[in-house]
Amino acid sequence: MPKAFMTRGLTVAAIAAAALLASCSTDSSKNKGVAPPPPPPPPVTLNQSVADAASIYVAFLRQAQTIQPGGFSSAESIQAEIRKGASYEPEELSRGLIAYGSIIALQSPEFVAGVRQFAVDPVQRQQVIAQIVADPAYAASLPGADAAAGLITAAINNDAVAMRTIADGIEQDAYTIQERRDPRRRWATTPIANREVRLEGAKTLSAVDMLPSANEAASLFTAANTGTGLTVEPSRKAPPYTPALTRSLAIAALAALGAAGDEAKANTDALVIEPNSEFCLNMSKLMLFQCLAASRPSYEDMFCLGRHVARDLSSCATQAVYAPIITVGDPTATRTPAPGN
Repeated sequence: MPKAFMTRGLTVAAIAAAALLASCSTDSSKNKGVAPPPPPPPPVTLNQSVADAASIYVAFLRQAQTIQPGGFSSAESIQAEIRKGASYEPEELSRGLIAYGSIIALQSPEFVAGVRQFAVDPVQRQQVIAQIVADPAYAASLPGADAAAGLITAAINNDAVAMRTIADGIEQDAYTIQERRDPRRRWATTPIANREVRLEGAKTLSAVDMLPSANEAASLFTAANTGTGLTVEPSRKAPPYTPALTRSLAIAALAALGAAGDEAKANTDALVIEPNSEFCLNMSKLMLFQCLAASRPSYEDMFCLGRHVARDLSSCATQAVYAPIITVGDPTATRTPAPGN
């Protein structure tokens, strides 16, 4: 092979090698100091403890809503419904209501998407988590909070309306049953036997721990972590929000940020505790006990059932999600007229 040809071939090879090295050097210099992209944000996560608490509320309300006004055929049928309606522990039911509200909030795609935009940057995500833990009311300022609050309010209000309808029916029947033409009047006006026993029974039922419903808890857990599965009524609710509603939003916001899993159980367990809601249900129980202590005939027990079980459950649910509206004006302009006026 001619020497000149060999020399020319080596030169071409050297130039190619030099170009390759230069290319590698250039690429290396371009990437030098550039941080890798951040990892994707964690998925929406809500722990089982919240789903268990919510299942207690859902299961009890479904049971309470089976109380049938006008269906009392004996004194024992009234006592059976009192036992059904009294079988809740106030603190646990209150916590269940707030937990249920958080799962309802997670059914709002707008709220979940609005919160998750702060999960893309790991630093910002931690900042938002810290803000919510320090001040649960911060969650109410996040994008889509009004949509989630609307869903919660509609769901809890449906429960309140159902219980109020039952209360109306029972209280009216407590008057109807006293009429002479009502065949139930004979036993309804008879003094109740073993009054102290039934009162102590109601107190005992009120102190028993409420166990989660396995089926309800499983459905609620899935709904929370997938954002689907519960029937909700689209609506919006603007601030101000009650403390209970705020805490439901806070738990849902943490879940949307991927910060409400098992490792965050201490935070979510603390957020379901709300003194105002618990106080309302505790006072209801005290009023029920006082009513039963004073009651003599069965129709008075009917009134206790309607007023301090069904109606109070409705009132406490309403107070949990609706902030009181304060108005200033002429008192006579809003006075309710007396019957017949």
